[in-house]
Amino acid sequence: MIGLMQTRQLSIAALIEHAARTHGATEVVSRQVDGSIHRSNYREIAARSRKAANALSRLGISTGDRVATLAWNTHRHLELYYAISGSGAVCHTINPRLFLEQVRYIVDHAEDKVLFFDLTFADLVEEIAANCPSVTGFVALCERADMPSGLKVERLFCYEDLLAAEDDRFEWPDLPEETAAALCYTSGTTGNPKGVLYTHRSTVLHAYASVMPDAFGISARDCVMPASSMYHANAWGLPYAATLAGAKLVLPCNQLDGPHLSELITGEGVTISCGVPTIWLGVLQYLASHGGALESLRTLVVSGSACPVSLITRYREDYGVTVVHFWGMTELSPLGTIARIPFELASEPEEALDLVRSRQGRPLFGVEIEIRGDDGTPLPHDGETFGDLMVRGWWVASGYFRQEASSLDDDGWFRTGDVATIDPGGVMRITDRSKDVIKSGGEWISSIDLENAAVGHPDVAEAAVIGVPHPKWDERPLLVVVLKEGARPHAGAIRDHLASHVAKWQLPDDTVFVDEIPHTATGKILKTRLREIYADHFLGYGSR
Repeated sequence: MIGLMQTRQLSIAALIEHAARTHGATEVVSRQVDGSIHRSNYREIAARSRKAANALSRLGISTGDRVATLAWNTHRHLELYYAISGSGAVCHTINPRLFLEQVRYIVDHAEDKVLFFDLTFADLVEEIAANCPSVTGFVALCERADMPSGLKVERLFCYEDLLAAEDDRFEWPDLPEETAAALCYTSGTTGNPKGVLYTHRSTVLHAYASVMPDAFGISARDCVMPASSMYHANAWGLPYAATLAGAKLVLPCNQLDGPHLSELITGEGVTISCGVPTIWLGVLQYLASHGGALESLRTLVVSGSACPVSLITRYREDYGVTVVHFWGMTELSPLGTIARIPFELASEPEEALDLVRSRQGRPLFGVEIEIRGDDGTPLPHDGETFGDLMVRGWWVASGYFRQEASSLDDDGWFRTGDVATIDPGGVMRITDRSKDVIKSGGEWISSIDLENAAVGHPDVAEAAVIGVPHPKWDERPLLVVVLKEGARPHAGAIRDHLASHVAKWQLPDDTVFVDEIPHTATGKILKTRLREIYADHFLGYGSR
């Protein structure tokens, strides 16, 4: 028997129209490329999104066409999120921090028809324009007075001119919810970047899950500031989640440093923000040297790399802010598991709870996780045994764009490339990326555990651990450290600090002090480059 409930299709356009109807006056605040502040609201954003949808049609965009963006976290980029996907096209956000050849490859592989760009990327657009035959138009996200002069790009348009010529009435198509909505290429793979193609269904379900109390906990009473980039897994879905909830939205453009983020948090009353740990370490360092408070801020959501316990503790003790750690991937839209405190642990001391908060946590409803051995056999959930992390769920990718082969095994599991443990309560802890785990004398060493312990030393600003070839032990860990300003190198003190956190045989055989650690285009430590640099680094024949 079939039930008698309506079967309305899940739609991204419905998010912004709901916000316009029920939270129309709620502010959307955006820092612009020139540093100025732009103020709008959901009613205006919806109207301009409809205008942009009309403009896309006039530019020849139809259902299924890919439309690219090279843009920061701004109100115009938000309008395009809804205009492109809502009209039936695919919003393809491009990471501008990729190498030039990778950007060219992505635009060509996606066969983007129109490319919208912030003025920051005018030179990049000029470099790739001649080698992107599929692109029939380039749109500068600015006013007519700010249009770049002398830009050698054919079919160049001004965004505000396009919108001024259009009506704010647009009939959003009633699309099947499996329709492709957004495209993000992941840089976390070997070879060329791979495209993850989200649907309207997966995006709306992910937004629903994100606002839940034991996820990001977003309501209409909140002010949300995504400090994760809108070109990186759609700013972790926060632009959709904030719109669904009707929360005030603050978009920081590209100014993610301590002074500018602190200013927006204080000035706009931000209650929830998100970003990689290094961003929030920068905010801590700024506040420590210049003073100030984060009175409105309630929750910091962090991901992208393991979150040091020391960062969690400092925000809690010094500013009353709860750091919420989640694990995810571009292929998961990106939210997979999140470290929230359950009822049975609520009365534990805060110091113990900070350790719980530093783990990757439990999966949300809609996501399942499993660990497998090298032979594909399921492994016990005992909190000790680790294996390849597998995932499946409502917003998990089944494959990559324009790759015919499915990325799933026979049981529908997606291999993440992470190595993890799962305890009897379902809490998952990443021990490493499968390519980064260090094998020493037949035993495994977690580079993440060593890095987290190292960052807990008061003189360490950032740390990375890699395995370096060793004639006796196969591999031994090498610690690469960036010191805080004014600190002096002292390898022995750092090693003594680590000795209280890990087994003796897991201690790094050497410590290297550097001014900067290389990072990927998404802000993660670039360990492939570190392994190249230190491939011949001599390590002693210690006894482990």
